[in-house]
Amino acid sequence: MKMIEIRDDEFATLQKLIFQEVGISLAESKKTMVQSRLHKRLLHYQLDSFAHYLRIVQLTQTEKIEMINLITTNETYFFRESAHFDFIRELLHITRSSLRVWSAASSVGAEAYSLGMMINQFLPKDKWEILGSDINSEVVKKARMGLYPISWIDKIPVEYKSRYCLRGKGTYQGQFLIDRSLCANISFCENNLLEENKSFGKFDIIFLRNVLLYFNHDTKEQVVKNVISNLKVGGFLIISLTENLNTLNLKNLEQVQTSIFKKTM
Repeated sequence: MKMIEIRDDEFATLQKLIFQEVGISLAESKKTMVQSRLHKRLLHYQLDSFAHYLRIVQLTQTEKIEMINLITTNETYFFRESAHFDFIRELLHITRSSLRVWSAASSVGAEAYSLGMMINQFLPKDKWEILGSDINSEVVKKARMGLYPISWIDKIPVEYKSRYCLRGKGTYQGQFLIDRSLCANISFCENNLLEENKSFGKFDIIFLRNVLLYFNHDTKEQVVKNVISNLKVGGFLIISLTENLNTLNLKNLEQVQTSIFKKTM
């Protein structure tokens, strides 16, 4: 079946819907991506236009969640942006106390497991905890499973591969599984960054990487303020190397390195 094109007015409706639900501002440049990712849902319902599909989304909560899941799936891999892991390693050399980390846009879990592999080398099992969260319910399920394509293992340092990565056989040929002993300290949940999360408690480090670029200025500021309400004074917020907080009104954050900020009050 030929790819059904999304009209400008249909895309505008979708932009408004996504912004209302998760605060993401879909740029015009994302139109082809959206069209491609949602095409299979039109096939599923045997529809001939995005207008018909959007009516289903607006009337059916389960399809709305499916649509959000498809649009918010982002590229990720293990030990992404190594400078941040170098910073954490240096921090672990200094402190031997307990550590709570929040991977606030964890996708399929590669970031959280990367942190777990490193932290577990320095701290006892009862001294560290990682929470991963994401708006996308499907990637949260994948994160909990901890099963990845074998090609992803190339990004993992050699000393961690043998200890934490179990190569699949038979049905799981071509995949690898994160060792269950590591998973005991890592949990995942669904979460909307537009909302405060008092139930999460306080963290020593929060990773908020590769997600701010999807928000407009006001929403970005709201998201950062929500997230750092869960950060301890003296704790660190880490964003992507390609992002910045330059235009945001955040008086309680002090930049200590590129893309790394310390909460001062």
